[in-house]
Amino acid sequence: MTTTPDLFQKAIWYAAKAHQGQTVPGTQLPYLTHLSQVVSEVWATWHENNPFDIEKAVLCAWLHDVLEDTPAKEQELHTHFGQTIATGVKALTKNPELPHTEQMADSLTRIVTHSPEVCIVKMADRITNLQAPPAHWQLDKRQRYQEEAKQIWEALHQANPPIAKRLQAKIDAYSQYLV
Repeated sequence: MTTTPDLFQKAIWYAAKAHQGQTVPGTQLPYLTHLSQVVSEVWATWHENNPFDIEKAVLCAWLHDVLEDTPAKEQELHTHFGQTIATGVKALTKNPELPHTEQMADSLTRIVTHSPEVCIVKMADRITNLQAPPAHWQLDKRQRYQEEAKQIWEALHQANPPIAKRLQAKIDAYSQYLV
């Protein structure tokens, strides 16, 4: 049986290889920086004495963008990390076949029906993304991004109130970029 640290190391390597050459939008930082931030948010939430499956949440956090942003396939995740992690990551992945305006709602529907851990990862992801937006984003895009964050909060806040509270604070603080 693989121990949790071994699985974490495997997920980090898998994500690093899958996202190799990608950077955090608007920066020169490797994309692994974003994934590390999401994992940090998950750990901080768990550390606040919130009972949830930390292994599942951390694995999904490391892998949450591999299906959406890389050539990785769901079957590969299933082979390497099991069905629960593969379906969790799939829930976190927007369906590119849908119109852009429907993708988030579709993903949130799948996330809500999956598990609290996947809800936590989605909130952690948006928390880390609610930093200063890339300089090239126009006001309307920044406004839509904040509205989408509110949609995420509305759909997921009951899954874990502590991280939902942090997400709400980040949504509120993001208003500084809407002037």
